[in-house]
Amino acid sequence: MKPEVEIYDTTLRDGSQGEGINFSARDKVRIAEKLDAFGIHYIEGGWPGSNPKDMEFFKQAARRPWKNARIAAFSMTRRKGMAVENDALMRQVLEAETPVVTIVGKSWLLHVTEVLRAKPDENLAMIADTVRYLKDQGRTVIYDAEHAFDGYKEEPEYALATWAAAARAGAECIVLCDTNGGSLPRDIARIVGVAKEKLNTRLGIHTHNDCGLGVANGLAAVEAGATQIQGTINGYGERTGNCNLTSIIPLLALKMNLPILPAGSLARLKELSEFVNEIANIRHDPRQPWVGQTAFAHKGGMHVHAIDRVARSYEHINPAAVGNTRRVLVSDMSGRTNILLKAKELGFKLAADAPETRTITDQIKRRENEGYEYEAAEASLALLIGRALKETKLPFTVNAYHVSMRRDGASSICEATVKVRVNNENGHTVAEGDGPVNALDKALRTALVKFYPQLKDITLTDYKVRILETSTGTGARTRVLIHTSDGRQEWGTVGVSENIIEASLQALVDSLEYALTRK
Repeated sequence: MKPEVEIYDTTLRDGSQGEGINFSARDKVRIAEKLDAFGIHYIEGGWPGSNPKDMEFFKQAARRPWKNARIAAFSMTRRKGMAVENDALMRQVLEAETPVVTIVGKSWLLHVTEVLRAKPDENLAMIADTVRYLKDQGRTVIYDAEHAFDGYKEEPEYALATWAAAARAGAECIVLCDTNGGSLPRDIARIVGVAKEKLNTRLGIHTHNDCGLGVANGLAAVEAGATQIQGTINGYGERTGNCNLTSIIPLLALKMNLPILPAGSLARLKELSEFVNEIANIRHDPRQPWVGQTAFAHKGGMHVHAIDRVARSYEHINPAAVGNTRRVLVSDMSGRTNILLKAKELGFKLAADAPETRTITDQIKRRENEGYEYEAAEASLALLIGRALKETKLPFTVNAYHVSMRRDGASSICEATVKVRVNNENGHTVAEGDGPVNALDKALRTALVKFYPQLKDITLTDYKVRILETSTGTGARTRVLIHTSDGRQEWGTVGVSENIIEASLQALVDSLEYALTRK
């Protein structure tokens, strides 16, 4: 059975037109396979003939079995003054061998007369000829009515005539496009309602996010009768992007109770979002609704206290429904419940009335006031809690360190010396590095590895510096955040000092200490 609303993904075509997005043919195949497994109904692969990558994708797509999705090729109506069967665009789109072809045509009389430089009747013929020809070739045809809403607002009778021409010629679905992204939900609902009344065919919606209303306009269209939504994963697309499928899919499924996906798919939504970002080489937006890292993160003490008793008091859904997780943050805004829940999450047993709980809370508030920040440095927080509970035995101490720099011709050489003590034994190492922090990292790691060989597998993956209280100039306090990995798990640590080297050493020491003592 067909779902009440079908999802049409155009990440590989419209999404790839976004600034900074560039997919190889192999990237497109991998994303399409992921979308198919997720349960997307249509996957638009690109524009045949526009570039070699798209043609390579269609060749590979034609050889693959697709479980849930139908692959669509995208093109435009025939050129003016040309017979449809003689148009190279039609030959290219048929060579893609997709079961579905999506054709874009003009709805706005302004575009017909000023951009196409065609007569209104000629545009109607271009639409009808193209849809009819492709349907006669055995293709399912979807018609994208470009600038549908702008066109209707200025010349409603002509816009309707273009949509009707596609419908009479056999288009399975007429998709109304808010191409400029400037319409309000009330405009969308009104015009989709008119189209539903006038046209005897399925309606779809294609929205852009120029006013931040891409998702809202998609919902307005569904409520007015549209049964297909076009969009992109993570909202990629021209200018500010398209309707974000990672937002509208859960809205349809969880808020409007529309059965649009196979059972179990929605719980993989966050995974899908992150997968596509990874392929696109784009950092995942932590504040993205539903699938972002902070979508279900709680920081205020009142909020955390409430969700500990009734989760839905501050969560509109169970995070697991979309593959996300609840996170409790700890800061100077934290109450006792924050500390208790965070300690439990990190593997510690902490009683509400224990004196250590007050000690830990006070330490966190004091250190946050000094510039420490634990939201991205949970390993440092775990060490703070462990030390307060006397559950964390120091695996080593740094007794002394020295960092120097000297010139060698045109280049600079940084050198660090570190003295450590492990179980009444001393270690002393000198190392050179690309900079003072790199040299210090190498020296510390080398000094410790003879005591703890497992540290050979530990690598520093990210290093960030934040200057605090900039009004104090070069004497400002510095916060250093470090991310470290053992190849399986990653953790963050923090250091704060007026001396950037000292702040870096604090974070480096915490990162290695956590590697040796983590639960």
